[in-house]
Amino acid sequence: MKPRRGSSQTQYEGVSMPMQEYTKFEKARVVGARALQLAHGAPPLIKVPEDITEPLDLAELEFEKGVIPITIIRD
Repeated sequence: MKPRRGSSQTQYEGVSMPMQEYTKFEKARVVGARALQLAHGAPPLIKVPEDITEPLDLAELEFEKGVIPITIIRD
């Protein structure tokens, strides 16, 4: 899965995510919020590998693939 070049966003599997570096605090907040959504029954945004059973592990995998639709706004 290669990102497309030529724009300010990276596209993976038809979902775009702004190209930016996240702090460890921003990553923890996004992954934690997504894990909570998954734990409460939200559908996964990617195909779940058989070895993934915990919502936190799945949320981290979704974050690494860039498919979590949560936006970070910095002031």
